[in-house]
Amino acid sequence: MSWNEPGGDKKDPWSGRNDENGPPDLDAVIKSLQEKLSGLFGGSSEPRNNQTPSSGKGFGLVVAGAAVIWGLSGFYIVDEGTRGVVTRLGAYVNTTQPGLNWHIPAPIDQVQVINVEQQRFIEVGYRSGGGQAMGSVPKEAMMLTKDENIVDVRLAVQYQVKDAKDYAFSVLDPASTLKQVTESVERGVIGRSDMDFVLTEGRSEIVAAIKSEIQSVMDAYKAGILITSVNLQDAQPPEQVQGSFEDAIKAREDKQRLINEAEAYANDVVPKARGAASRIVQEAEAYKEKAMAQAAGDISRFSQLLTEYKKAPAITKQRMYIETMESVLEKSNNVVVDVKGGNNVMYLPLDKLNPAATATPSAPVVTQPHDPTPAPATQPAGKDSKIDTRANSRERDVRGR
Repeated sequence: MSWNEPGGDKKDPWSGRNDENGPPDLDAVIKSLQEKLSGLFGGSSEPRNNQTPSSGKGFGLVVAGAAVIWGLSGFYIVDEGTRGVVTRLGAYVNTTQPGLNWHIPAPIDQVQVINVEQQRFIEVGYRSGGGQAMGSVPKEAMMLTKDENIVDVRLAVQYQVKDAKDYAFSVLDPASTLKQVTESVERGVIGRSDMDFVLTEGRSEIVAAIKSEIQSVMDAYKAGILITSVNLQDAQPPEQVQGSFEDAIKAREDKQRLINEAEAYANDVVPKARGAASRIVQEAEAYKEKAMAQAAGDISRFSQLLTEYKKAPAITKQRMYIETMESVLEKSNNVVVDVKGGNNVMYLPLDKLNPAATATPSAPVVTQPHDPTPAPATQPAGKDSKIDTRANSRERDVRGR
């Protein structure tokens, strides 16, 4: 007899349990669950034609509660530095500021939160991922200059969102659009410049021109992007001509070094030459003033002498003769002797005739340049020597008599 046939043993041959104590029937569990859900929403397990009026009221409360929950789901918070772009059925409605805001819940309204203070950047001509060394992208980096040379330019552009609405709706992919615009503007600016200008002193000017043109194009597109900075990471000739280019740079540096040395030498010599020229000019002017003053003094003395000559010509003539002879004879070593009234014994002042032998050494005479006035001559004998000679002669005459 089978274990589950009528009149047979109700014991499960595998588990050893009685069938009356086994798990509940699955149909019974589902039916019980349906009854509980019906009671929760105001219904009953009886047929629908037997429902009471309270069942409709319970359904309304459920609908009202669901509507409240749906309405509360429209509240959202916009953080500081961000903006909320609200769209209704896909069309733009408004832009919400930071704080607690509300919109018609989904699926009617949607909110896109955009960070307007975040600094974003793009790389043109290179990639620098994970802090590794920059890797060049030749397709973006190689550019043609005005003088038909090729340079490898690597550029980084930093930007942030200026208008959340334009950033969300004006262009499909703002970052990709900005990169294409940057590459186009960069090629245009480099193409208007020579290679030496790009590699040396023109970097700051090129960066300023690129930034200005990129901002103008993005404003024309109404992309809602503000360019904050443009950095020229590197600009160099292609690797194939690096050696030749370094030689050219070295030659240029040598040229500049020689120019600097020549300028330093000129700055040392020219001031000295100018000072010497100024000194000579001043000495010439001093000599001119001295000569003019001497000439003026001679003219004044001659005028005074002429006045005296007109008053007494003979006396003035005799005086001029005596003064002239005195000035001539005082420079010679002649001794005047009165032979008519003298005797056979004559005394000659040898010390007066040869004063150079007994004269003491004198200090060297230093002559100034451009000074036409001769140094005063030493008066060895002079007028006093003649007077002494005459006096000695008279003494001998007296002794002889």
